[in-house]
Amino acid sequence: MATKKATKKPATKKAPAKKSASKKTATKKSSAKKSARKYSAGAGKQVKTEMHEMHQGKLKSGGSGKKVTNPKQAIAIALSEARKKGEKVPPNPNE
Repeated sequence: MATKKATKKPATKKAPAKKSASKKTATKKSSAKKSARKYSAGAGKQVKTEMHEMHQGKLKSGGSGKKVTNPKQAIAIALSEARKKGEKVPPNPNE
């Protein structure tokens, strides 16, 4: 019966790749078009007041009149009211 001898290969470690000596500074390229704000300042104030009302327990939902306890729902109500006032707010994705 022939037996195979396990031959060990010499362990060779590869040296880590050398990084280039000159480091480039991370600078952002200024684009020609500046990104505009999605929401106006008036919309932000509306969200702030609605959240304040929610924490006080005064904010009610439109259809059923139940008390709003979910912060996401309070924000949705605030943005909806800001749209009605004519503030700069993106359109509702559900509509």
